[in-house]
Amino acid sequence: MEVSTPAAVPAFPFADGIFPAGCPSRTVLDHVTSKWGVLLLVALSEGPQRWSELRRRAEGISEKMLAQTLKTLEADGFVRRDAQPVIPPRVDYSLTARGHELAALLLPLVAWVAEHAEAIANRQQS
Repeated sequence: MEVSTPAAVPAFPFADGIFPAGCPSRTVLDHVTSKWGVLLLVALSEGPQRWSELRRRAEGISEKMLAQTLKTLEADGFVRRDAQPVIPPRVDYSLTARGHELAALLLPLVAWVAEHAEAIANRQQS
């Protein structure tokens, strides 16, 4: 008989319970948990995609926000941009190893939100 043990919860990274204002983690959290950041990371978790595919999947995102978010996630090392020297130009976006690690952590959160969103929204309207 196997006994399962609950997954280890990561230790709180700030021993004193304070979220320091100048901590780089706050900047990264802002990038990762932005509305579009989460959606693009989750979309890319399914494999490489082109600009038009990402724009279609993140319904409602403007071209400016798509470009800005992809650029930020690329600068943070989560997304890889692969521009191919062909005509017409072709650019594919994919997750880096760090991006895959992050997406694996975000997917359960997004699944939980999707499962509970309707009940939460209905409660707010009543």
